[in-house]
Amino acid sequence: MFQAQLLQLSGTAALAPTIILAVTALALLVVDSIEPETSSSALLSGLATAGSIAALVAAGAILVTTGGDAQELFQGQLVVDGMSLFFTFIFTGVTALVTLASYDYLKEFRYKAEFYTLVLLAATGMTVMASSNSLATAFISLELASLPSYALVAFLKNNRGSVEAGLKYFLIGALSSAVFAYGISLVYGVTGSMQFGEVASEIGSTGEGLVGVLGVGVLMIIGGFAFKTASVPFHWWAPEAYEGAPAPVSAFLSSASKAAGFVIAFRVFTVAFPRSELLAIGVDWVLAFQVLALVTMTLGNFAAATQENVKRMMAYSSIGHAGYVLIALGALTSNADQGLVLGAGMLHLVVYGFMNTGAFLFIALAEYWGVGRTFEDYNGLAKQAPLACVAMTVFLFSLAGLPIGGGFLSKFFLILAALDGATIGTYILAFALVVNSALSLFYYSRVVKAMWIEDPVTDLEVGGYPTGLYAAIVVAAIVTVLLLPGLGLFSDVATDAAAAMVQ
Repeated sequence: MFQAQLLQLSGTAALAPTIILAVTALALLVVDSIEPETSSSALLSGLATAGSIAALVAAGAILVTTGGDAQELFQGQLVVDGMSLFFTFIFTGVTALVTLASYDYLKEFRYKAEFYTLVLLAATGMTVMASSNSLATAFISLELASLPSYALVAFLKNNRGSVEAGLKYFLIGALSSAVFAYGISLVYGVTGSMQFGEVASEIGSTGEGLVGVLGVGVLMIIGGFAFKTASVPFHWWAPEAYEGAPAPVSAFLSSASKAAGFVIAFRVFTVAFPRSELLAIGVDWVLAFQVLALVTMTLGNFAAATQENVKRMMAYSSIGHAGYVLIALGALTSNADQGLVLGAGMLHLVVYGFMNTGAFLFIALAEYWGVGRTFEDYNGLAKQAPLACVAMTVFLFSLAGLPIGGGFLSKFFLILAALDGATIGTYILAFALVVNSALSLFYYSRVVKAMWIEDPVTDLEVGGYPTGLYAAIVVAAIVTVLLLPGLGLFSDVATDAAAAMVQ
């Protein structure tokens, strides 16, 4: 009896980050229901940020305590391991920055409690995605993360662009969910199971007549993940959604939501769909991800280079970075050290979570000041806000891969991962990453040039220095810089977590 209670308690403790986020979301609604018209913006933002930080600390404590050892819950439907805890760190870190920054951004808006609640509920869904060990729980958690996101994009109800972006995001998301669900049904029809380990064990006994059905199911699941990560050809929603949404929401979606899509993709394709088993029946998802990675990074960067709108440029940039992370799946060849390859993708996502979130929060700061969205509108901004512009310069050059932030090392690890794949396809990916990074330096430099070198085209007056936004931007910049010498603290954790999952 005591032993059973102890096991139940340990299972609850393993889900502590998820529980903290969910309870904080509910607490926000309770606080707002007491005095809905006079709810303090500082109280709501502080509660949301504190809950996010508490979840982050809980994830770190569990990782240190357990050493990343896997613990299955609910008869194997969920698994808490090094991979899930690593990604929970990313989700909660981004959520804390976004909720802190939103204190100033939302000061004049109604429904602040609802905004913070939606952000935390989406983050809750992402943490469940990271722990999903079944196609059923993966789909449910995907919807839990997606449904609040649709509302967040359309949060500016009096802004036509925001409402239109939210509607487009919802319609395309509904379509992708249907494709994903249908792919799951095909896999279940062939294997008779949805739990990842059982799916993998049944693939080898697939009848000859069902190979095609399984192949179509796998392809449709890839399409569902491609939508969630804004990968080509399912990327078209991202520029519209990011441009129309409030800038903190764009930061949240382009960083945390993208990482959520990748963590479940890593788990599904390494555990449920082992390449060796699928190759035996003529299905090669590694080749599919190689093509996706090459096309996504190239199209994303070339499209970003043609933009005049800074926010839209960052949206296409995020598509390019999705292509970089796809290398972690495209380089999982039989020759590769799979822990190293997957770990490289995880490392890039943790750095990207801070530098990309910081860049979008700087755009939120510019919107707060009433600065326009074109490169020209940023002219001379450094004279008015030098500290914020230094931070933005750090974010952009780190995104480009210069040795000013952790983005330099994370891209280096991705190149090593691609070379470790030791095939013509992975060598092409390594070359494409270098070329696309050089191209990205061109359009990122346009923003830096506008801020520091160009003269303002109009009289620019900065209307105050918002505490929350400034604090979030400075914290993100400091972490981005510290990750250059400190990425090694995460590299062993990422590599070990990935190696444990692919064994």
